[in-house]
Amino acid sequence: MATEKSSLHTRNLHRNPYDFDQLISCVPELKHYVFVNAYETRTINFSLPKAVKLLNQALLLHFYHIKNWDIPETNLCPPIPGRVDYIHYIADLIAEQQPETPTGTSVSGLDIGTGANLVYPLLAHRSYGWKMLGTDINQGSLENAQLILDHNPDLSLAIQLKKQPDPNHIFKNIIESGDRFTFSMCNPPFHDSEESAMKGNLRKTKNINKSKPKKPLLNFGGQQSELWCEGGEIAFISKMIEESVQYSSQVLWFTCLVSKKDNLYKLNTLLKKVKALDIKTIDMAQGQKVSRMLAWTFVPQKERKGWI
Repeated sequence: MATEKSSLHTRNLHRNPYDFDQLISCVPELKHYVFVNAYETRTINFSLPKAVKLLNQALLLHFYHIKNWDIPETNLCPPIPGRVDYIHYIADLIAEQQPETPTGTSVSGLDIGTGANLVYPLLAHRSYGWKMLGTDINQGSLENAQLILDHNPDLSLAIQLKKQPDPNHIFKNIIESGDRFTFSMCNPPFHDSEESAMKGNLRKTKNINKSKPKKPLLNFGGQQSELWCEGGEIAFISKMIEESVQYSSQVLWFTCLVSKKDNLYKLNTLLKKVKALDIKTIDMAQGQKVSRMLAWTFVPQKERKGWI
């Protein structure tokens, strides 16, 4: 059963409006993109990729002490507040097995499709001290993620990277016989084709600008593997569920974001079919955008407490 949420998680550091003076002191170039809108609020134009990237750099530096974060223009530039929310809800999920929110490297996470931005491992470690493995099918994305780690050498022991050599698999080739993860996480490709991705981005840009742009701008960037896959979100997550069965004793909680609410029925049906012992859906909200975290486990309740 889903838990209704109307705002960011209570532990999210970005629940209050941005302090742009503070952020500009971290990344001075950001000042060129800050303006006062019709509601007399300082903001940026979120349809401009450069503005979003500079904001991310400032947020990551100020709140999470990540230096020299950067990504190529062709890669996904994720909004930090919503991304860190996913981390906090995973923490709540793990905390159900123990009296307090788990911190430190005894918790290990697997990020499927970490991308060039490496955002989930960075936020997970800085927020809770967790050990993370980031995977991707794109070598260029992993090379950029490694550059971020090179600029932040204190993260080298806590965050590792691994390439998935076969795009037809998710956990296979990644999880080895001796591995054990507290959780896996994934923000899957949403669209089923490039055309669908471009149409979706056109709608997003129109909503941001309240106007009709002549052509869609990928304001958050994105490589093909980040934005679409054959069969879209439902096919990707279904594959993940089916493959998770083979690693049921090596991962405590499998989790994934689900953008389309209509997909939940089919996914829950599949999870029951593969005999998941516990299935949870948690609603997450950032402004007008609502997404869901779907979580499942094959580990019996009595065995979960000793996992960490």
